[in-house]
Amino acid sequence: MEENRIRPAAQLTISEKAVKSVKAGHPWVYGEEVRDIKGSYENGDIVSVVNAKGKWLGAGFVNDHSKIRVRLISRNRNDRFDEDFFRRRIVYALDYRQTVMGEDFSACRLIFGEADQFPGLTVDRFEDVLVTEVLSLGIDQRKALIYRLLLEELAARGVRIRALYERSDSPLREKEGLEPCVGYYEAPGLAHDGEASGHVVITENDIRYDVDYINGQKTGFFLDQKYNRRLAGRLAKGKRVLDCCTHTGAFALNAAMGGAESVTALDVSAEALAQAAGNAALNGLEDRITFVKADIFEYLDNLSAGPRGQFDLIILDPPAFTKSRETAQAAFRGYKEINKRAMQALPRGGILITCSCSHFMTDEMFREMLREAARDVNVSLRQIEGRRQSPDHPILWGVPETEYLKLYALQVV
Repeated sequence: MEENRIRPAAQLTISEKAVKSVKAGHPWVYGEEVRDIKGSYENGDIVSVVNAKGKWLGAGFVNDHSKIRVRLISRNRNDRFDEDFFRRRIVYALDYRQTVMGEDFSACRLIFGEADQFPGLTVDRFEDVLVTEVLSLGIDQRKALIYRLLLEELAARGVRIRALYERSDSPLREKEGLEPCVGYYEAPGLAHDGEASGHVVITENDIRYDVDYINGQKTGFFLDQKYNRRLAGRLAKGKRVLDCCTHTGAFALNAAMGGAESVTALDVSAEALAQAAGNAALNGLEDRITFVKADIFEYLDNLSAGPRGQFDLIILDPPAFTKSRETAQAAFRGYKEINKRAMQALPRGGILITCSCSHFMTDEMFREMLREAARDVNVSLRQIEGRRQSPDHPILWGVPETEYLKLYALQVV
């Protein structure tokens, strides 16, 4: 079956609904959308996808274990899926990041799954450390090749990588028929288990962070809010700021560095607060931020019950309230509750920065939630800015899953 990895030998005919989706740019074909199969394959092979008349539509990784039967990686019939193919894709991804990130290339997402035509692959760069996550069988079977090529192409750009750590422990791997895989990738010149510290210091917006890429959430640090945090720092000057769900303290640190009169950083996790406090100390800001351990719902409920104006700027950056379409309405209510309480607590002219990081909470739903919350507490909202994730997490048109982060900076009037 080795030739199937270079040129597809099997051909899957898909439904008309799936054809429309593929033509619109979406790279997924679901199991129930497959109508016929010609030829043989093994899971993880690359197969061709055609319409009912046999017209070629693309090629991608196949996996009978997954709800997503095929993940397209090419729409060019002349492609050969050899080493040169994957090297080209890596070069495209790196060229893009160097173009859009500039000096921020040292701490950014290098590969963002489907948006870079590497389905199920995440690669984050933290200075001289790469942290990866693999969630698809086709990539998992080729990850040694991809890692080698990525290291080679970074070296060609003068970037020396000290360690590559894989954090493929998401439950989503089970749906691909994969076991968890966590640990250092071993290759000449790379640090490995027992040799590396599991920590690296990065600089973002002139602020330093200690990234725990082994035990921290996801890959260790959320890079997607990079420029949104810079906005918060600009708006925070002279204000009393409350940063809810502070996690590593990033929004709070940007607010303090931006000249806030005071900053309160809130999180329910003692571990997160300890990490945030460590980052504050790393930047000499430990005396300018107060850290509070509390549940966001309880804290905002108590805050809104008191007099308005204890804070001039409130930042809401909670974890995703929904990870499925079925729970989106429950999430809507949760987002509405915390945003309503924040609006009640702010004085007229106060600023709310509010986010959602779930693509199931669409922008339309998120804006409607904010309208309802404002109406319930009898305030109006004046938009300062509406934003998405930073461009190292590119939004691929036609693939709504890549457009997940929404942020609005609003003045309460």
